[in-house]
Amino acid sequence: MKEMESCEKLVIAVASSALFDLRESHRVFETEGEDAYARHQRAHEAEAFAPGPAFHLVRKLLALNDARPAQVEVILLSRNSADTSLRIFHSLRHHALGISRAAFTRGAPPYRYAAAFGAHLFLSTDPGDVRMALHAGIAAATVLGPLLGLSADEIVRIAFDGDAVLFSDEAERVFAESGLDAFTRSEIAARHIPLPGGPFQPFLARLHRIQAQYSAHACPIRTALVTARCAPAHERVVRTLRFWDIRIDEALFLGGMDKGPFLKSFGADIFFDDQQRNCDAAAGYVQAAHVPYGVKNAAAANA
Repeated sequence: MKEMESCEKLVIAVASSALFDLRESHRVFETEGEDAYARHQRAHEAEAFAPGPAFHLVRKLLALNDARPAQVEVILLSRNSADTSLRIFHSLRHHALGISRAAFTRGAPPYRYAAAFGAHLFLSTDPGDVRMALHAGIAAATVLGPLLGLSADEIVRIAFDGDAVLFSDEAERVFAESGLDAFTRSEIAARHIPLPGGPFQPFLARLHRIQAQYSAHACPIRTALVTARCAPAHERVVRTLRFWDIRIDEALFLGGMDKGPFLKSFGADIFFDDQQRNCDAAAGYVQAAHVPYGVKNAAAANA
């Protein structure tokens, strides 16, 4: 029975730098070195860290367990050492976050343990760790600061871009290489062919499995697709979701309009997009997270 529950629950791995505001501690490490950093943490062990950019999302996800236990587990991954971990555990208790499993790596990339913990998503503020996690096949994103306020109710609202996030970058490559007209023609011709899954398809599928336990009007999770696509390129997206047998609660086909106001109207607790400029624009409205995947990020890395 316990194995079944473990297989069914959503597992989120979050870096300590995304869960808490570690900027001052990081400044000590960068300017004074590891020994001074360790002394600083010991001296402040009784002081809880303030919330970081992923804090509200994590708290709302963990609150799902209040109604139905064991739906969500959050794992803490940290570059801290075991010796300096006490302040982090104190902060978890202070903020009443139900997180008991953790890995402390003393400077080594912590994403390596996400798969071992069975994580469906890895959130960090370190772009390098995020890129390596994506390369290892784990849905991952760089959460942008600062921390924004909690949405008005207890419903967890998660918004996704489409191409290179939920879907592969197959169509985006056509757009990048041949332009909008070629992209539109290609998508019309392939409208009955499902798009391959992108890095966040398994995460969306896991969310959908939790949603399926509730009626549509009583579900504590809502999802939205917020994409620059518009008609007629919308049809392939709709048919792909139908082929996957995954429900998206809201779908916004914006045809290149600024996504920020729409994300605010949706009340997104987090928005995942593969383009840094879209994330930067959205960050003025909601908590945004960059997914460094696909042809546009490859081009940026080679620039």
